[in-house]
Amino acid sequence: MSIIVKLDDMLHERRMTLTELSDRIGITLANLSVLKTGKARAVRFSTLEAICEALRCQPGDLLEFAPTLDEEEISP
Repeated sequence: MSIIVKLDDMLHERRMTLTELSDRIGITLANLSVLKTGKARAVRFSTLEAICEALRCQPGDLLEFAPTLDEEEISP
């Protein structure tokens, strides 16, 4: 996948555990774990907003686009 989730990095910077984030924003630990590991296929804006509010960050701090080789070959 071309989108890299950097939730683990932000949690480390903020010295917060995934469990603590889960408690603060009311999203299950299992769902946050799926997002953290990059296995999520989608994320709701409301979820992204809650994470950003709790971690005091921007969406771009959590998500990064990294093109695959196929995508780089297609680009002009």
